[in-house]
Amino acid sequence: MEINIPNYIIFILDKLESSGFESYIVGGSVRDILLGKEPNDFDIATNAKPEDIENIFQDNKIIDIGKEFGTIKIILDKEEVEVTTFRTEGNYSDGRRPEWIKFVSTIEDDLSRRDFTINAIAYNKKTGIVDPFNGIEDLEKKIIRSVGNPKARFKEDYLRILRAVRFSTVLDFEIEKETLKAAEEYGSNISSVSAERINHELFKILLSHKPSKGIEIMREIGLLDIIIPEIMPSIGFNQQNPHHNKDVYNHILCAIDNSPPILKVRLAALFHDMGKPHTMSIDEKGIGHFYGHDKVGAKIAKHALERMKAPHKLIEEVTILVSEHMTHHARFKDKGLKKLIRRVGVENIYDLFELQKADRKCSNEDASIEHILDMEKRVDSILDKREAFDTNQLDINGNDLLKIGFKEGKIIGEVLEYLLEKVMENPSINKKEKLLKLAQKKYSKKS
Repeated sequence: MEINIPNYIIFILDKLESSGFESYIVGGSVRDILLGKEPNDFDIATNAKPEDIENIFQDNKIIDIGKEFGTIKIILDKEEVEVTTFRTEGNYSDGRRPEWIKFVSTIEDDLSRRDFTINAIAYNKKTGIVDPFNGIEDLEKKIIRSVGNPKARFKEDYLRILRAVRFSTVLDFEIEKETLKAAEEYGSNISSVSAERINHELFKILLSHKPSKGIEIMREIGLLDIIIPEIMPSIGFNQQNPHHNKDVYNHILCAIDNSPPILKVRLAALFHDMGKPHTMSIDEKGIGHFYGHDKVGAKIAKHALERMKAPHKLIEEVTILVSEHMTHHARFKDKGLKKLIRRVGVENIYDLFELQKADRKCSNEDASIEHILDMEKRVDSILDKREAFDTNQLDINGNDLLKIGFKEGKIIGEVLEYLLEKVMENPSINKKEKLLKLAQKKYSKKS
């Protein structure tokens, strides 16, 4: 069987082989090609030692990213390729690196250290497919199966438990029985893995075609209450509201699945209703209400994402989306929409609408999103016409106010905010002369 691979990969393989060494593409790239997918990147395994790799590619740009672990990165035509010496390795006790590595002589020994059979396949043109653990058969059966003893594989690196969930979700495969059983037995040990490594897998689960599958597997094997403990109160939580036909947990899962695969939107969908179990009140008719759950949910999201060590910008964006997700009920006039754009930011406003549409679709069968679509169109119009929604869009600035006699200080900001209010009501007055006259008329005694 011959596999088509890019020329820059062929160059590296050929150069290693012409220097007397074996080399193969391995892991995810082979798996993806066999599944008919375009690989995101290629990894190469070889029996050349790191110093051999450096010598062979001395005329190319190379980066030592882990020579002691056998890995050298080669840069070719802006493409980055990791080349790693055949090895076996010890446990990942620090959650990041193996305790020890040992170079080995055969590709079969190297493949034996890998996590799942579908990732333990190698290929080169000379030898063809190397598949000592029947990974191709598991690809055909759509099964995630550990290489060898699953308990041993998970004990080496507990992140592999979450990786099993991720592959099952992204590929829509099932986790093999013994592998799943071992994942459940050792799941609590995921707490020893670094937040950054967990996030890498969790975010890929959230960006998959059906994230709810992965979240449900996490719940079943005991990972969910460790990785996202904030979601646990929502499980089975009856909303007691005629506008909702799901408990909070299943509503959240539905909203994630129905939102676009944009990380901040998927995370906002994950957290948007986590405030409900903490804010429920029952009226005299026995109907449940959740006043302020959006603001409580935003605080929960911020705290959780900080614990997860998510990037600051991502935390800020998710918090904004969660905090504002109920605003579609307000039925804003244009001025209110402009204030919403200002609070949320142009870069987030359409993501907010996507979150709101997913939220509505998952409320009940009769829920309409027409009013949200109308808001989108009106925001389109506001932005297309470049109507002001922030003080920096006014046709005057603080210097203009100083020139007509206003003094430096907070009065400048106060005047600009007043003028913005007027311009949001009537965009036609956003002209310097008109705004200066308005300012003088309103603040003549304060200036």
